[in-house]
Amino acid sequence: MASGPKKRGVFRDTANTAQGPEDRVADFSYENDALAQLIVDMWTGAHGSLISPAGPGTTPAQYKARSNSAKTVFAARGIYLAEPIVITETEYEDGFSLADAGLKQSEGVVFVLPRDKRATGASTAGGPPLLETAKMLMAITPNGI
Repeated sequence: MASGPKKRGVFRDTANTAQGPEDRVADFSYENDALAQLIVDMWTGAHGSLISPAGPGTTPAQYKARSNSAKTVFAARGIYLAEPIVITETEYEDGFSLADAGLKQSEGVVFVLPRDKRATGASTAGGPPLLETAKMLMAITPNGI
């Protein structure tokens, strides 16, 4: 990828070119109680397989495993998607590529997990205050799932 400013977002094309990724997909927000609860669950330590491994060196096979985990977790919440994947805000900020992750551009759906640092006490607290915080962050694209 070319040096210079990061290309924040989710892209269809590969980041492994001289100019970096170019074909950005649309960002949008969506509020759903089940997804907000998933954010809270992840903030409190559940479902680590949805976001690990991450970062440089993550292989398409590892992303596919993350996608398969997401598919199972979302289906348990009544959301049925062909190739969902949950990424961290850092992955979003670094420019996440569906192509590099080995996900089909026509079927990949990317959810961005808000940093737990955005919520007060997210790593130790629970209950309604965090749920409402997660809902609010979902409304701020792309800081929420």
